[in-house]
Amino acid sequence: MISFITPVSMRMPGEGVFMTSTSQAQPSAAREGSRTPRRSLRLWEVVAISVGFMGPVMAMSLNGIGVAALVGSSVPFTFAVSFVGTMLVAYAFIRLTRYITHAGSVYALAGATLGPRAGFFGGFALLGTYLFFAVCIAGACAVFFEAMLAELDVTMPGWAWVLVPLVVSVFVLVLNVRESTITARTLLVIGFIGIGAMLVLSVVIIFRVATGDAPVSTGVDLSVLLPGDAPISAVMTAAVFGFLSWAGFESGASLGEETRNPKRVVPIALLLAVVLAGFIYVLVMFAQTIGFGTDEAGAAAFAGASSTLTTLASTYVGQWFAVLIAIFAFFVAFASLLSSTAASARLLFALARDGFGPSAFARTSAKTGVPVNSTVFVVIFTVAMAVAFGLFGATSVDVYYWFATVAVLCMVVAYGMTSVGVIRHTFKPNSLIPKWEAILPVLGLAFLAYVYIIQIAGQQPPYTYFPWIAGAWCVIGLVIVLMKPALANRIGSRLSMEDLD
Repeated sequence: MISFITPVSMRMPGEGVFMTSTSQAQPSAAREGSRTPRRSLRLWEVVAISVGFMGPVMAMSLNGIGVAALVGSSVPFTFAVSFVGTMLVAYAFIRLTRYITHAGSVYALAGATLGPRAGFFGGFALLGTYLFFAVCIAGACAVFFEAMLAELDVTMPGWAWVLVPLVVSVFVLVLNVRESTITARTLLVIGFIGIGAMLVLSVVIIFRVATGDAPVSTGVDLSVLLPGDAPISAVMTAAVFGFLSWAGFESGASLGEETRNPKRVVPIALLLAVVLAGFIYVLVMFAQTIGFGTDEAGAAAFAGASSTLTTLASTYVGQWFAVLIAIFAFFVAFASLLSSTAASARLLFALARDGFGPSAFARTSAKTGVPVNSTVFVVIFTVAMAVAFGLFGATSVDVYYWFATVAVLCMVVAYGMTSVGVIRHTFKPNSLIPKWEAILPVLGLAFLAYVYIIQIAGQQPPYTYFPWIAGAWCVIGLVIVLMKPALANRIGSRLSMEDLD
C-alpha cells in the first residue's frame, strides 16, 4: 500500500500530468492507518459504481411516468434529448479526469481549475448531493420492498417501511467496509442482472407488438423517436425528468484513487456509463411506449402507472415475471444505496484529508484500503435521516421524492462548477484542449440552468422549501471556506495544477 503524500508538480513530456514523490510519506498504516486508498479497481468495476449509483431499473420503473404525462407518446425522443444534455454535462468530467485523480471528484476538478475555494464550494455541494441521494435511495429501497410484497399479495403496516432502511443498512455497511473491489463487483452483478431482465422484457414487448400478439393495436410506431405533436417547451421540461435518470454518473470518479491507471480508466468509465445508460434508457422507453400503446389511451395508461416495468411484465410475460422484476428493482435500489454511500464516504474522506472534519475520516483501513470511519458515518447519517422522517409521518415515497429534489438542486451547482472549471482550463496558455470544444460545457451550463429553473418553478409545498434547503447547504460550504483560509491553503497545496495542460 502507498502512503499518502503531497503531490509534487512534475510534468511528463507532452502530457502535463502529475507524478508523486515518495519523500514525504506519512506514518505507517500500522500506526495510524493509510491516507491513500489501495489501487485495485479495473474499468468495468468503475463503470459499475457509476451505473450502480444511477440505478437503471429504478429509473426505468418510475422516471418515464412523469415524462409521459407531459409529452404523451414522445417519451423515447425526450430521453434522447436528455441523453444529449447529459453528454454535454459529462464532457467536463470526462475531460478533466484525464489529468486529475482524486477521491473528491468535483472537489478536485473545480479546485484544480478554479482555485481551492471554488473546489471546496463545489465539493461541499456534491457532498450534499451524495448524502441527500443516499437518504432518497434508502426511501426507494422501502418503496420497492413494499412493491415486491404487493406483487406477492403481502401488505405492511404504514409505519413499518422504516425497518427496511435499518435492515438494508447493515448489509450496506458490511459490504462497503470491505475492499472496494467487493463493492464494485457486487454492484456489477446486481446491476447487470437487473438490466438484463429489463432488456429481456423490452425485447419481448417489441416482438409481441411487432407480430400483432399484443393487447394494443398501435404497432411498432417509430414516430415516438421524433417530437411528434409535443411542443418543444414540453419536451424540454420533460427532458429534465429524463436527466435525473443519469444523476450520479460521475460517482465512479470518486474512486479514482482506488483505480489502476486512473487517468485512462476513469474518463473511459464515465463515458461508457453515460452512453450505456443512454442506449438502455431510449430502448426501454421505446418498448414501454409501444407496449402501453401510442394512442391517447396508451399515453394515459403510461402516465398513470405506479411502476411501468412491473405493469408491463405482468401484461406481456406473466405475473411471475412481474414478481421477478419487483425483486430485481429492490436489489437494484440496494445496489444504488451501496454505490451512493460509497461515493459519499470517499468525498468525505477527501475533504477530511485536507482538514475539513474529524481527522479520523481521513484514514483508510490498513487491511482493505477503505475509508472505514467516513463510511460508517455516512451509513448512520443516511439511516438516521430516513428513519427520523418516517417516525414523523413521512412515507417511503415522500422520503424518496423530497430528498431527491434537494439532492438534484445541490447536484446542479456541483456539476456547474466542473463545467466552469473546464471552460477556464481550455483557455489557459498551453492547454491541449482545442478552444472550439468550449462550446460543449457552455451548452452544458445552459442545460443545467434550465434544470434548476424547472426544479423550482411552479412547485407546491413542501417542494417550495427545498431550494432554500439546498441553497442553505451550499451557502454553508461557502461560509466555511471563507472563514477558514488555512483550509483553502491546504486544499491549494494539494490541488496546485500549474502545469496542467
